[in-house]
Amino acid sequence: MMSTRQALPVIILIMSALIPTIIHSYLNLKTDDNLSTRQISQVLGSYVSKPTQRKAEWGEDTFACYDWIERIYTNQQGKSVRLFVGRSYDHKRLYHHPELALSYGKDLRMIGEIKYSEQPNIPVKLLANETKPVIAAYALIYDKQFVENAITHQLMTSIVQLITPRKPMTLFYVEEENTPEKSIFTETDAAFILEKAIKDFLTV
Repeated sequence: MMSTRQALPVIILIMSALIPTIIHSYLNLKTDDNLSTRQISQVLGSYVSKPTQRKAEWGEDTFACYDWIERIYTNQQGKSVRLFVGRSYDHKRLYHHPELALSYGKDLRMIGEIKYSEQPNIPVKLLANETKPVIAAYALIYDKQFVENAITHQLMTSIVQLITPRKPMTLFYVEEENTPEKSIFTETDAAFILEKAIKDFLTV
């Protein structure tokens, strides 16, 4: 039999444990940072875009995205870069091997990480195929800040996220085919599109 002296602490403990459930399941509280993929111009420099043929529900089904775009940007020389930008409150769906869905069947492997662009300084994950001329890269943004290590980030913020309204993560993913062997990423068309898209997105 529990002592009445212990009743209040137990009640407080139970109520505390219910806070995340109330916030995320019953109230479904989320924050609005006033950012949107619609802010990204359909023309970036000399590159003009057109949307891909993905169905409207694909982004939600694949990444739990409530806001997303996927476009092919092409310049006058015919060089093309595919850009995907998606926003989701389910962070793991975005950062856990996005290439498996976005570059399906191209066998891309992580080859490194770099930081490029002075304003802002963008941490980028690089992927490539060992035998085919295709590269991809992606960057993540949370609370208007770049995420260098998604797993570490989620561990560091998990407690706060339990008791506060959810905030979205944004994935920027570019893919470029027919890249010359041993290309330096910062000199590629993909790097240009990635940087321009991020700057558009963060300009409110």
